[in-house]
Amino acid sequence: MSTTTERDLIYDWNSLDKNASLSPRKKIQFLDETLRDGIQSPSVVDPSIDDKLRLVDLTNDLGIDTMDIGLPGAGRRAVEDVTTIAEHIRDAKLKLKASCAARTHVHDVQAVIDISQKVGLEIEILCFIGSSPIRQYAEDWDLPKMMKLSADAIDLGRKYNLPVSYVTEDTTRSRPDVLTKLFTNAVEHGASRLIVCDTVGHVTPDGIRNLLRFTRHVLDGMGRPDVGIDWHGHNDRGLGVVNSIFAIEYGADRIHGTALGIGERVGNAALDQILLNLKLLGELPDHDLSKLVLWCKTAAEATHVPIHPQYPLAGTDAFRTATGVHAAAIIKAEKKGDAWLADRIYSGVPAGMFGKEQEIEVGHYSGESNVIYYLKKRGHEATAELVAAVLAEAKRGNRVLTDDEITSVIRAQR
Repeated sequence: MSTTTERDLIYDWNSLDKNASLSPRKKIQFLDETLRDGIQSPSVVDPSIDDKLRLVDLTNDLGIDTMDIGLPGAGRRAVEDVTTIAEHIRDAKLKLKASCAARTHVHDVQAVIDISQKVGLEIEILCFIGSSPIRQYAEDWDLPKMMKLSADAIDLGRKYNLPVSYVTEDTTRSRPDVLTKLFTNAVEHGASRLIVCDTVGHVTPDGIRNLLRFTRHVLDGMGRPDVGIDWHGHNDRGLGVVNSIFAIEYGADRIHGTALGIGERVGNAALDQILLNLKLLGELPDHDLSKLVLWCKTAAEATHVPIHPQYPLAGTDAFRTATGVHAAAIIKAEKKGDAWLADRIYSGVPAGMFGKEQEIEVGHYSGESNVIYYLKKRGHEATAELVAAVLAEAKRGNRVLTDDEITSVIRAQR
């Protein structure tokens, strides 16, 4: 922009009270669960190892800190895939760190240790156990047993100098007295992070505030402000993304998610949307997200999960319009020679920031400006007769015209 500034044209209610970053305590980190929690969805296909490696490379390119590369305790194929991915991270010298999920069972933990020892790569162990009363009741667990299982699993991982993060499943429905004992036990045995989980998508932002303040209070009371706090959210109430942003504001310093939000039931928090929002909030100045759309499309193809046309950023409709007044505003902005303006006049997400562009099409809600823009964009002379013919064809229908349909009108006019 030349003389007019962004502040002149966009009044940003999002930042009125924002005098500091969302997470002043520590740098925000991210953990990608696509290849573990994501592929637990009953609707996905477990990707081939080649597809998994492509996703690993793209995850690394996006500057995501850690990737859960699998649950080797699940069986032979999981062991083989985790080993291959670990070797790839090692050989390609990726910045991406590896982690593996493990139940609080020595068999699961040993499986991660064996791969780490074989490959010569540090792998963070994500030790999980259900902590809510409903889980305890269903599993017939008592607290002493849970604490022993947790301690034994963490001790084994630390014996081999691997970082261990302690995962309390269903944390958002767990009692504070139980969490205090489990958290304290885990940290005393060497856990370097506590992973707070909204396993069934139960919590609201108020609940996150209360739970994360409680968790930080427990750690501060132990004199352990160095222990990290992760947030792992699900999307059952449709709050997966916004809850993750609130979790950062309330003290979490590492956020979990999956590509496209794939996962059990209605899925995990969508990591691509979390990254998108944090970028727009100015929280990720050093992250190059130009491959974010490619990451989403690669995950969709690898897991056989189609991307809905109206899915944010990666959907085919994300930056398309056929509405006359919307298209006219974009065209007027372009005529001012202002690409910045044209990319934001009818879009809260600037397409160019993520390697895409605004698209104007022709449909039954379109006006002449749509047709003129469409024709000129594709090298056709926008004569009055041709514009009228294309617009008449559009008005006869009830949807956007396809390229082939418009081409037929152009040929008929010639």
